[in-house]
Amino acid sequence: MTTVLVVAAHPDDELLGCGGTLARHARAGDRVEIVIMAEGATSRSTATGRDAHSDELDRLRAAACGAAGIVGAGTPEFFGLPDNRMDGEVLLDVVQRLEATIGRVRPTIVYTHHRGDVNVDHDVVHRAVITACRPLPGHAVTRILAFETPSSSEWMSPASAAPFAPNWFVDISDTLATKIAALRCYEAEMRPFPHPRSYEAVEHLARWRGATAGFAAAEAFMLVRQTEPGG
Repeated sequence: MTTVLVVAAHPDDELLGCGGTLARHARAGDRVEIVIMAEGATSRSTATGRDAHSDELDRLRAAACGAAGIVGAGTPEFFGLPDNRMDGEVLLDVVQRLEATIGRVRPTIVYTHHRGDVNVDHDVVHRAVITACRPLPGHAVTRILAFETPSSSEWMSPASAAPFAPNWFVDISDTLATKIAALRCYEAEMRPFPHPRSYEAVEHLARWRGATAGFAAAEAFMLVRQTEPGG
């Protein structure tokens, strides 16, 4: 059994980026765990403090738990860091907290954000994962894959950061419907088509990524690191 960990910035990123792949892992009997690092709500209005957003934060956590159940993952771990303000956090503190989770879960495969996204939290999460998963002797992680996040990866200017250029494709022909069903837990986060974070656009992207790799549907990744331990 393979242990898989997805480290996402906000509730719904874990599904937008790799929901079909997570469902595929779960169907294969793998253990799937989720970490959601930022709370995903407090940047949306001028109201200050977590109390002003408590209902929305509760809703997002409930949605994440429901979605995890649909794809076959364990109950997510929520770090509760400030939404769209993770660049104000001390990176070492974020890394050390993530290291504790990785040490407990001991994943073989880690999925996380592409660094060149327009959302600053995605950048911080990517850097934290790379640091927390550095290949020290005895480390369990053998593969790190970076996913794209609709309405974030494609909106970054290529003049500002390296664009998402996938070199790893996972066939989700049999789990795309599960991904869409899980995304319906996040109904309030989805938008009408042609917004990239709409059900139609998510399916279109999966069909296009699949067509580029010879599948009916796929999720695309950038391979960040692959090691092949002996023994």
